[in-house]
Amino acid sequence: MLVGVSNKLFTILIPRYYGASHEFVPSVIGDPAPVVQEVSRIAAVWAVEAALLVGILAVLVLSWRTVATHFAESTKPAIGGALLASMNTASEYGFGAVIAALPGFLVVANALGSIPNPLVNEAVTVTALAGITGSASGGMSIALAAMAETFIANANAANIPMDVLHRVAAMASGGMDTLPHNGAVITLLAVTGLTHRQAYKDIFAITIIKTMAVFVIIGVFYATGWV
Repeated sequence: MLVGVSNKLFTILIPRYYGASHEFVPSVIGDPAPVVQEVSRIAAVWAVEAALLVGILAVLVLSWRTVATHFAESTKPAIGGALLASMNTASEYGFGAVIAALPGFLVVANALGSIPNPLVNEAVTVTALAGITGSASGGMSIALAAMAETFIANANAANIPMDVLHRVAAMASGGMDTLPHNGAVITLLAVTGLTHRQAYKDIFAITIIKTMAVFVIIGVFYATGWV
C-alpha cells in the first residue's frame, strides 16, 4: 500500500517540480550535448522507481533487525531471480532484434501494412511482430519505430484519437508475444518449476482472451465513439 500511495504522489509531484522538460549533460567522455527529456513521457517511470525506494527504506527502518539477521541468505534467491529474469528478457530482446534485421521480417511487416482499417492494422501488426520477436516490448518498439508515422497518419485521416491508438497497441502487444520462446514465459516456468506442457495451455488461454479484448475495444469505439 505504501508503494502504491507513493507512486501516486510522485506521479503528481514530479511534473510540478521539474516542469515540462528536464535537461542534463550525460556523464560520458568528450563534450556531449545536453539531453532534454520531456517529463510527461518519463514521469511514470521515475514515480515507480521512487515509490519502490520508499518501500525499501520503509522495510529497512521498520524491520532492520530482521533484515540484518537474514540479509545474506535472503539476498541469494532475490539476486538469482533478478538475474534470471534480466538474462531471459535481454536474450529474447536480442533475439528479436536479430529477427527484425532479416529480409523476411520486412516482407512480413510490409504485408501486414496492407490491412486497410487503421486500428485492425495496428493491432494485427503489433501482435504479429511481438510474436515474431518473442517480446511484447520488443515487438511494440519495432512496430512503432518502423510504422508509427503511418499509424498516426491513418488514424488522423479516420478521426481516431491518439488515446485509442495507444491503448490498442499496448493491449495487442501482449498477445502473440507469449509464444513458447517468450522471455516472460520462460522466466515464469523457471520460477514455478513447471514445464511448457504443464502450464502453456493456461498461459495461452489467458493471453488470447486478453488480446481478443483489443478487438472488443475497436468494435466499441466504432459503434459508440467512446475513448
